[in-house]
Amino acid sequence: MATSYEIAKKQDQLEIDGGVPVLAVKDVHKSFEGHKVLNGITLSINRGETLAVLGRSGTGKSVLLRLIIGLVKPNSGSVCIHGQDIASLSLDQLGEFRKKMGFLFQHAALYDSLTVGENVAFPLDHHKREMSRSEKGDRVKQLLAEVGMERDANKMPSDISGGMQKRVGLARALALEPEILLLDEPTAGLDPISSGEIDELVLKLQREHQMASIVVTHDLHSAKTIANRLALLDKGNVVIEGSFEDLQQSNIEFVQEFLKQA
Repeated sequence: MATSYEIAKKQDQLEIDGGVPVLAVKDVHKSFEGHKVLNGITLSINRGETLAVLGRSGTGKSVLLRLIIGLVKPNSGSVCIHGQDIASLSLDQLGEFRKKMGFLFQHAALYDSLTVGENVAFPLDHHKREMSRSEKGDRVKQLLAEVGMERDANKMPSDISGGMQKRVGLARALALEPEILLLDEPTAGLDPISSGEIDELVLKLQREHQMASIVVTHDLHSAKTIANRLALLDKGNVVIEGSFEDLQQSNIEFVQEFLKQA
């Protein structure tokens, strides 16, 4: 359970943000061809928080991310950023809202034909055309330095390891200074040492940038390391939401089974 200090800190942050969460998913239902994937999901996150979304495959975690970035719309309910329901936005307006989001894809999804530096510069080239070439170059150097990849700007993605590709993906996700960071399986496919390094990097970036972050993961160790709160999904429902200790102390059978198998 949250301590009195944590509750007071959260109340202070709500006052800073005007009492409106950075991101709020409210009673969202989503079905595909009659198959219900999300069954009334409600989650919210404030500036400086990290929420880990856990669950077995097929429980709707990836669909939740697609809803947040507006790739699909809910059948009912709402996804709000600073109180604005994104389902009501035009494509141009949605594009502007997406600039507030940074996304780290599961497999980094770097462009094979671009160097590391060019991958990080990609969002700047498309969305910051007012920036000069030298300003973009400085920004790329800064971002790569933040993730410990400043010496690798001229390498191709095929020349670096999976963990290094994730670092570059994080640098690219931060290029537009997002308010919301979405991480899809950030430690998937990595060895334990590389996974730990990514966890430490995410914590460092969160301290420095104070974003509202959502991480979808199967990695329970990673989730309890980087997240303030965890939400466990099953059959399209939030079974439990709270700290890792809350999950450990839960007497819900599914929660205990998940913890044993994770």
